[in-house]
Amino acid sequence: MKNKVIQPTRRHFLGLGGAALLAPGMAWADGVETISGAAFGTTWHLAGPSGRGLPQLRPAIEAAFGEVDRQMSPWRGDSEISGFNAGPEGGHRVSADTARVAAASLALAQESGGRFDPTVGPLVARWGFGPISGSGPDWRGLAVEQNTIVKHTAGLTLDLCGIAKGWALDRAVRLARAAGHENLLLDLGGELAAIGTHPAGRAWRVAVENPIGDGPAPAVLRLADGQAVATSGTQAQGYGAGARTYSHIIDPVQQEPTEGALKSVTVLAPTAMQADGWATALFAAGAEAGPALARLRHIAALFLVDTPEGLQQLRTGAIDAALI
Repeated sequence: MKNKVIQPTRRHFLGLGGAALLAPGMAWADGVETISGAAFGTTWHLAGPSGRGLPQLRPAIEAAFGEVDRQMSPWRGDSEISGFNAGPEGGHRVSADTARVAAASLALAQESGGRFDPTVGPLVARWGFGPISGSGPDWRGLAVEQNTIVKHTAGLTLDLCGIAKGWALDRAVRLARAAGHENLLLDLGGELAAIGTHPAGRAWRVAVENPIGDGPAPAVLRLADGQAVATSGTQAQGYGAGARTYSHIIDPVQQEPTEGALKSVTVLAPTAMQADGWATALFAAGAEAGPALARLRHIAALFLVDTPEGLQQLRTGAIDAALI
């Protein structure tokens, strides 16, 4: 099956900032109430029907995000991950949640052929984007056994930043459902998850950022109940040196920042953790290997590639069904 190479059309006209964001006039109208806050160095937003007690969710959401930060942030010296990274060879007891996310990261490393690598932290730091020091990458040198993470070499480290934000968003979804909310859109730093429908009775809609400037968004996606979306790309973080722009996303195979014509990858998945991790893996794989990997793993993804003819789309999996 060939890649679908499609020029953005006039129906994909909505321009926004951010990774995958609410389409203007589509989410913040028609009796929609919102609450917001800060977490993980970014912001979060919840949108739902007015008068349904949405502000009452705030304490539980903030507590959940705070717990994930204490467990998995490499920027905190007192986090579980920092303790594991500083520790010796052998097994290290962690919370059930940290073990679960670590196991998911290693499974994704296996499924992606190492394009997602949770031991890449020292390389990220070497290129100026992170705080982790150590050896690696070598994800095969780690294992998870119940609530214990095992390192087979003392210098190995674990960086869950490519998947933990998605996990945190999934926790917020579960909290909202448990509190009885049936129609919400949740946004954590540009990753989004849908519960039910918009108060107007239609699906929630999000626009994908134009990754090469301030032009119109190249696509708008329809999010069904239980779907999540995440985007990885070069525009969010990076720096220029000479003629090259250095991305914050490290290709574990080449062991250096990604570069090339691929500018962003948006993934639609049943959970935010899956969308988060696969967006990182597919972007690291690049404009050719990325779509091939997405087709192999049946991932619904939208690749945006900068060409002399303009921004073009490569679509895989069921992403076509979500496009408006």
